[in-house]
Amino acid sequence: MNRITLAFQRLRSAGIHRPIAAYRLVQATILVSLFWKWEFFLQANNIYANIPVEDPFFPDWLRSITTIRLAFWGSALATGISLITSINLLRKTCNWLGFFGITLMCVHQGSYNDMTFVTIWWCCLWSVWLSHRIDTDQQELLMLRAAFLSRLIISLILLGGAAGKWTPEYWSGEVLFDIYFLDRDFWVFNYLRDNYEPEDLQEIAKWYSRQIIVVETISGIGLWALPARWAALIATIILSGVVILSNKYLVSVIACLIGLACVGFFVPRRPRKAATNVNLALEKPAAN
Repeated sequence: MNRITLAFQRLRSAGIHRPIAAYRLVQATILVSLFWKWEFFLQANNIYANIPVEDPFFPDWLRSITTIRLAFWGSALATGISLITSINLLRKTCNWLGFFGITLMCVHQGSYNDMTFVTIWWCCLWSVWLSHRIDTDQQELLMLRAAFLSRLIISLILLGGAAGKWTPEYWSGEVLFDIYFLDRDFWVFNYLRDNYEPEDLQEIAKWYSRQIIVVETISGIGLWALPARWAALIATIILSGVVILSNKYLVSVIACLIGLACVGFFVPRRPRKAATNVNLALEKPAAN
């Protein structure tokens, strides 16, 4: 018997609470996404403190530097508390506060166009849903529903990303060639520029862009329908690949989604009731 099997047996014997474990993983990855935006927050804070930026579309309170400060720090603090607390009422309260703060970030003039806060918003919505059900006795049923909801959210986000790329400019690779292949300082594109001619880079950019469109489309359409563990594995690979093959700044967008995808790994392989019946059947002959 290998060490991994022993480790899982110890977790089972210790009575691990799968919904809470999955919940805390998602909160931790939300914090990773938030603090990966630390440089952005400092820049936005300096701009709004020194250079008045006004768009008449936004009301004054959604242009205020105070609003964006309270929303960012309030969300981070509430998420941190919800990660470590064992008090259910406090957990629910912090989830609502975090959700409200991220909602403000999604509509504030200084952050509305940042996809990071959109993906965090969905993770916060999932967290609110789970926090109101986490004290149930039916842990396995809750995990099945939580995993289904998580992969449904990821499918929706991937499909939305694919829908925005189904254009001639993306299909030809023109957009990503200008964004990444020309002068992006990242290991993949540095290697390609050092080893290929500009004409070859355009061809590579075309197929690079097309594979992104196809993968996002297929995943968006079908990921939610896969079994929980397979969906978790595939989603984790796809989302990690986005960061590894694009740029490090996407960690803020992707980290929380990877945490959400990993919820599927917490779904038991078989119902605990069935396992109990097997154990009882094995114990009865020995007792007799």
